[in-house]
Amino acid sequence: MPTVYKTPGVYREEVFLQPQEALPTGIPAFIGFAWAIAPLEQLPRGIEFPKSLPDRLKGKIYYDSKKKLLVFPGVMSADIRDELLRLSEDLLFDEKEDLLLFKKAIQSLFENTQQVVSLHRKRDFDNELLPLPESYLAEAVNGFFENGGIRCYVARAVPESDKRKEALIQALNVLEPLNDIDLVAIPDAMTLHPDRQAIIDVQQAALQHCATCGDRIAILDALPSLENGQPKLTLKDEVIWQHDRLVNQQEVFNGVLYFPWLKNAQDYPKQDNQLEKGRLVPPCGHVAGIIARSDRNRGVFKAPANEEIYDALDLEVPVDNSIQDELNPLGINCLRAFPGRGIRVWGARTLAGNDPNWRYVNVRRLFLTLTRWIDQNMFWATFEPNGPLLWLRIQRELSFHLETFWQAGALQGETRQQAFYVKCDEETNPLENRETGQVVTEIGLAPNAPAEFIIVRIVHRISAPEIIQPYI
Repeated sequence: MPTVYKTPGVYREEVFLQPQEALPTGIPAFIGFAWAIAPLEQLPRGIEFPKSLPDRLKGKIYYDSKKKLLVFPGVMSADIRDELLRLSEDLLFDEKEDLLLFKKAIQSLFENTQQVVSLHRKRDFDNELLPLPESYLAEAVNGFFENGGIRCYVARAVPESDKRKEALIQALNVLEPLNDIDLVAIPDAMTLHPDRQAIIDVQQAALQHCATCGDRIAILDALPSLENGQPKLTLKDEVIWQHDRLVNQQEVFNGVLYFPWLKNAQDYPKQDNQLEKGRLVPPCGHVAGIIARSDRNRGVFKAPANEEIYDALDLEVPVDNSIQDELNPLGINCLRAFPGRGIRVWGARTLAGNDPNWRYVNVRRLFLTLTRWIDQNMFWATFEPNGPLLWLRIQRELSFHLETFWQAGALQGETRQQAFYVKCDEETNPLENRETGQVVTEIGLAPNAPAEFIIVRIVHRISAPEIIQPYI
């Protein structure tokens, strides 16, 4: 409540300004097949699933007595939740506390059955979701957090009968309202293998989704490179075939493709109760974690490459210079193992490998991040008087933000004028534009491209009394 002053005069008040919250980057949304779960130690006395349920609920909710979990494969509506809560009043509980725990489990299950679930830790996935046996969703989430990710979303694909491809594409639609993600990955597109065209259809839908939203990029996985446990004879041809079909559409610079798959470091149970180390998985989750780690340590302008991949024991197939010589110019980013340096991301190109404007993923993400910042921080300009005072304020706020990019090393140039410009004046806003309610601002940037090829020239001079620095 403001202080009420009675005597006229000048009074001092101390105001503590809160720092502006940084725009979140490196936050992915993973799409895959998983059932929602909620822990429950025991069912009420005398109840059996599904016999004790009303006919409308039979086949929609299960209880796993071994894992002590309530399981709901689909998306639970509020009506089903309320019906389960009403049913709990008629069940037999030994203690009132057991009734409260059952209701809490139903409410938790309802929250976890929503198509988009937010995760902040690795164990959140295990507590809320149960992946299908063939799914790669759990490995992608685990690889993300192991490599430095701090927050992600999971969009559950719920297939009707065998329409798994359609379910994955449909799950993309639920991501459109989210404005704090800038990465999209569909690890379970690879569950459609060996139907290569179905995988391409899903990945093309992801690229189209990113183009429509305009604020995110798609992390795509190469097709698997092993056949019956052995590398395919047409190893490079396979990924090049995939690339050629992905680039056959608009705005392919919103996609990045990584090759090959990884063998992760997790333990998997075998039939004889032994543990088997590692499973071959698509690399999108690990790469998303590396992007998040690079953003946090350096900034969105730093190419997420030459970064070590954690939670990786080996590559599906080895990659050397002869393979990368053909893949890198196309915009296919390779993962490589180097003696003494571990497994690393060794590429930073978008699928628009031949476009000099959008060749590098960090340049594209820099522009996308600026667009997101403008969308979230320039709402105040709406319905303001369209005149010189508004233009000046727009220039001032945008210039201040771009200067932080320049000072961090994201832009070229020794001065602000060389690094960027913001133009919002009478020239960009003639009278005919103002009469239609438009205010137009022009921004120019000189982004720093990554040093992809390090060239060292060694000069050898024979029989010379001294070495003079040559002019090159």
